[in-house]
Amino acid sequence: MSKVVLITGGSSGIGKSIGEFLTEKGYTVFGTSRNPDKYKNSKFKLVALDVADFLSIQNAVKTVIDTAGHLDILINNAGAGITGAIEEIPDAEIKRNFETNFFGPINVIKAVLPQMRKQNSGLIINVTSIAGYMGLPYRGIYSASKGALELVTEAFRMEIKGFNIDMTNVAPGDFATNIASGRYHAPVLDDSPYKIPYGNTMKLMDSHVDSGKDPLLMAKAVYKIINTKKPKAHYKVGEFLQKFSIVLKRILPDKVYEKMLMNHYKL
Repeated sequence: MSKVVLITGGSSGIGKSIGEFLTEKGYTVFGTSRNPDKYKNSKFKLVALDVADFLSIQNAVKTVIDTAGHLDILINNAGAGITGAIEEIPDAEIKRNFETNFFGPINVIKAVLPQMRKQNSGLIINVTSIAGYMGLPYRGIYSASKGALELVTEAFRMEIKGFNIDMTNVAPGDFATNIASGRYHAPVLDDSPYKIPYGNTMKLMDSHVDSGKDPLLMAKAVYKIINTKKPKAHYKVGEFLQKFSIVLKRILPDKVYEKMLMNHYKL
């Protein structure tokens, strides 16, 4: 009996790559999209789900279980980018980002746990970000929402271990996806004191995505985790320097690390 996988945000980018790769490996894959009818050529089934709507989440999970009879793996991949000087990002956009990147994944986990407990087995993989390990200039809200999910996972995995359910984080670096087009960008205001540094940082961020790694690398990493008997709490996938930046944060004095980041972003 093939394992059943639910991937949030499965219509494009990393989620799509993971879904296609696991489908080729014989898994029964369900992806999600707010508008699944837009993706008629998907290589795996897409169900409607909006991570900001708990009823939508419950209905999607029920659809998967009713269709497949069980649910073995959840990949919490749906997420949204956000950029801007924190002072200038509207509160509503900050809250919306946390709804997508933090509260949404938690609610999807809550929806699948009863079934996984019933089965006495399950694996939950939360896709976070290397940006969640550090406060990045003009990406502070994104860093905070992904970092919060990293920490919640650490606590959550201990709480559910007694039910034979595993949970882990996978933090990607920059990948060649359409995430930049889907970000909320606080506008670069002509009268803003942040106009020049924020504008320059945005160009740098977009160039990183454009030259990023192939999302297939994430798909292969997820496949390896699925086939790991006892997954670790944290995995990082991406360029060596991006992963190494996390190590540097642990060993360098705070001010030295901060200076290194400011030099990188030319601030």
